[in-house]
Amino acid sequence: MSRSRRVLPALPPWLAHALRAQRGPVPWSAVTRGALSAGPLLLVAVQVGRTSLGVVAAIAAMLAGINDRPGSRRVSVKRIGVPALGGALGLVAGTYAGQQTGAVVLTVILTFVGLVAGSISAIGPVASAVGTQLLVASAIGAGMPLPEPGWERALAYVAGAGWLLVLRLVLPTPGSLAGDFRFDGERKAVAGVYDAVAELLDAVGGPEAMRRRAALTAALDHAQDALAGPRLRRYASSSAERRLHAQYAAALPLAEAATALAWAGEAVAERASEGPRRLAAAVRGNSHTGPLPAPSRSAPALRALDDALLHAAEVFDQGRGGDLHTRPRTPRDRLRAAFGSAGREYGLRVALCFGASSAVAQALHQGQWYGQHEHWYWLPATAVFLVKPDLGPLASRVLNRAAGTVLGAVLFAGFAAVLPRPEGLVALVALSGALIPVATRHFAAQTAVVTVLVLALVMVGGEPQASMGRIGETLLACAIVLIVGHLPMPGQRGGGVRARLAAASEAAYAYLTHVLDEAHAPRIGAPERPATSTDHRVTPSDQRATRWTLRREAYRTLAEARTAISLSAHELPALARHTEGADEVADLLERLVDTTTACAVHLDDTGRIGPEHTERLTALLDELAGPVERVGLRPPRTPLAG
Repeated sequence: MSRSRRVLPALPPWLAHALRAQRGPVPWSAVTRGALSAGPLLLVAVQVGRTSLGVVAAIAAMLAGINDRPGSRRVSVKRIGVPALGGALGLVAGTYAGQQTGAVVLTVILTFVGLVAGSISAIGPVASAVGTQLLVASAIGAGMPLPEPGWERALAYVAGAGWLLVLRLVLPTPGSLAGDFRFDGERKAVAGVYDAVAELLDAVGGPEAMRRRAALTAALDHAQDALAGPRLRRYASSSAERRLHAQYAAALPLAEAATALAWAGEAVAERASEGPRRLAAAVRGNSHTGPLPAPSRSAPALRALDDALLHAAEVFDQGRGGDLHTRPRTPRDRLRAAFGSAGREYGLRVALCFGASSAVAQALHQGQWYGQHEHWYWLPATAVFLVKPDLGPLASRVLNRAAGTVLGAVLFAGFAAVLPRPEGLVALVALSGALIPVATRHFAAQTAVVTVLVLALVMVGGEPQASMGRIGETLLACAIVLIVGHLPMPGQRGGGVRARLAAASEAAYAYLTHVLDEAHAPRIGAPERPATSTDHRVTPSDQRATRWTLRREAYRTLAEARTAISLSAHELPALARHTEGADEVADLLERLVDTTTACAVHLDDTGRIGPEHTERLTALLDELAGPVERVGLRPPRTPLAG
């Protein structure tokens, strides 16, 4: 007897994204740091009679905890420290602007700060975090009634974020005692690359191959970031770090060969993935690899895989250091991103949202709608998180922010009714700080935890319970951002997606051109050489190093474009329609980069590009012409294009 199955209607993309949460193990080390940051700082400040400065330090520690993501210690200096400096600057500017100006001038100043912060947010993730803390801290400085001058508030802010950064640098993480604990994040990231290579080899010829190739790109990006963090010296100074650099560099030819095998689509023997897995275990255990199984050498990509394994075994034994194959962004690149189409569009929208919410908050404050409360800064500070596109699509952010605030306010009202003051509230702050690393997996959960923490800080600072006011201001901020977010803007909408797609297109064509130059150097001319080179001859190793750098840039920019396209596709239809067709271009560019990688592997093995590869490249370039023009991009010329 057949059973009838009830098919549930598919949720609209904007609602499906609002309900989606990240998964993974609990980051216990980050939970420990969160518990030891805001709560203890506040407790010390209460004990010494400087509660107001303790509140500022706890807010900074909370925002630093949101930026405390997995990665190396070196990267955490930039990811936590740089945004904290931006927040301190915003706190000083907001404090003196709030003390020296009236409501109208203050609103104009905050609007200008929103324009600057929004524009620099287009540069990258760290710059976006800087913009966030700059805006939030400027609103707090202008509106929070504190007795201390601006410079003292800024010092307390830096101290709060700096304390969490010290915990990140000093405390070891689970499993870090296998080697030098200073590099546990780097070691885990490099091992993840070899695991991703093995998983891709297992998936070759199956439906999961392309998803595993994307996972390999993410692992390479993560490892590259972990190893390329800020340093006092130009090169790795310790043998342990040089060894990790060499192990990362040895993974690049393995990744290239595995990508070529995935492009060919022919399944490989199971033993092909044993070598990368043993290499991953050697990285994690900081040990030697031992004997590695050799795969079959029946095809160019398999021969490349075998050669890469032999090279990796030699590198693991010597560990003399290696190039990370990354080119640092110049100040000109950053200025171009800030003042380009994405920076202009985002800066204008942030300025309007931040300025409008500040104006409404000032009007309500001057009209004494707040009653006994002095929290007018809550409204613009809430708008900051709602207008940030890297936190999710607009509709998803609004829904999650509203739901999380209501939940957090209700929870805090219950806690405030039974907890002793201030000891119970300080403990609640510590608990909330510990929950932030877990809550960041979903925006509503993060909002609920942050709401509890902020309301506890307000009460410790001597103000009455303000749950209802927090809910009302959040809903008002949601309405403002929804209205401003759908207003027509000068220029073409979807500038952020187009800017990232244009960068991915340029990187893909640069990678393709370099490989074609390698194959046809006499006809095309010598490939572009690194700026530091003075020799007029380019060796094969130089060619490969440049090629791997270009390949990494192509895949990285494609991943960034994919993320932006996915967020845009989950907006409400009125916004999502402005970037229709971008996913098709990204698919074609991804296939173009995969095909270029297969060409490079075949070129290394045979000295030429095969007719099948040339045919596929020509077809892809022809297929790209139409979609690229439809989304407003212009494809660069390549040797194949004449």
